[in-house]
Amino acid sequence: MQTRRSLLTNTAGLALAAGAISALPVSAFAKAAIIGTQVPSFYRLKLGDYEVTALSDGTIKLPMAKIYKNIKEADAETYLEGHFQAGDSETSVNAFLVNTSERLVLIDAGTGDLMGPSLGKLVANIEASGYKTSEIDDVILTHIHADHSGGLVINGKRVFENAILHVNQREADFWLKADAKAKADKTLGPQITQAEKSVGPYVEAGKFQTFADNAAPIPGFGSVLHAGHTAGHSGIIVESKGENIIFWGDIAHGDVLQYDHPEITVSFDVDQKAAAASRALAFADAADKKYLVAGAHHAFPGIGHVRRDETNYEWVPLVYKASY
Repeated sequence: MQTRRSLLTNTAGLALAAGAISALPVSAFAKAAIIGTQVPSFYRLKLGDYEVTALSDGTIKLPMAKIYKNIKEADAETYLEGHFQAGDSETSVNAFLVNTSERLVLIDAGTGDLMGPSLGKLVANIEASGYKTSEIDDVILTHIHADHSGGLVINGKRVFENAILHVNQREADFWLKADAKAKADKTLGPQITQAEKSVGPYVEAGKFQTFADNAAPIPGFGSVLHAGHTAGHSGIIVESKGENIIFWGDIAHGDVLQYDHPEITVSFDVDQKAAAASRALAFADAADKKYLVAGAHHAFPGIGHVRRDETNYEWVPLVYKASY
């Protein structure tokens, strides 16, 4: 039976033990090392009978206040500061894998080795998610910028060796049939060279196909032309059992400022006026029809909905599910 005396005795013993422990040198206890890396970044969801896997290529710090156009840099910085994104904003680069049970389709291909060590993680995350690059049947690009096509090749060799590469026709013409003036341009020239290096090996191998504006890249996958960011920039539409998702590419850069101000563009929009117009149409359609949206530069996994609010629009991230 526990008595006041025994309680005091036990408490005194515990205090003595605690004192003895505190007197031991710090080196007597093992210290866990700080790891400093994240777990493999993939996220799955069910779309009707299909499985969609969001894949992270990594993140990169970008001075978005300097990159946004049609707004003063100081105003952009103030807005971003109010959303805890001031300074160099951590920007996601996402790609997406769709398993229809008949085909395995990758939408966008990450950066490869083109944009530094914080990116280029797509292949590792494909493998971590349980797939192999050799299993991918088709790769569809929303457009051919380096952060969407750079991962197509490593050391000049096709990463997705068994896949057919699909690109909008006008997008392919813009980058792969550029004239001498475009190639000499200080901004476009290097991008054209990169496009040729990333897409060229698929063309040479007979693994390259184009699709028309608003046409199906492959059976069961639609597209909608959202020109402006690039000439043939396209959203890729997938539907199964009445559930819909559109893979937006670069309709939005980030998930705050452009939702309140769709007229704000970015410095790497090829046609800024057209890009703003495409964004306004895309936001309105997504808000009205309430389908899922997957963004290449929304915070990973980059999937959510668009809703109207008192200031214009709002990005609503998908609620996390541990299983589906």
